[in-house]
Amino acid sequence: MLTSNKPAAPKAKKPAAAKASNVPSREEIALRAYHIYLERQGAPGNPFEDWTRAERELMENVVAKPRRKASPKSKAA
Repeated sequence: MLTSNKPAAPKAKKPAAAKASNVPSREEIALRAYHIYLERQGAPGNPFEDWTRAERELMENVVAKPRRKASPKSKAA
């Protein structure tokens, strides 16, 4: 059996700061920008404008949907 001595490729991790503050990741922005491109059916456009629109939309979603704090569960008497 052949085995390689090459180490496995490291997996990409999201920065802790981005996760804690609910800032959209580059992957999320890129995906939304691609969806914007698809919405115009692949017609020529400006990738920078798609990217900034995607950032703006995702940031609006973060602001519009604040996380709720868990309420204490009442105990049955």
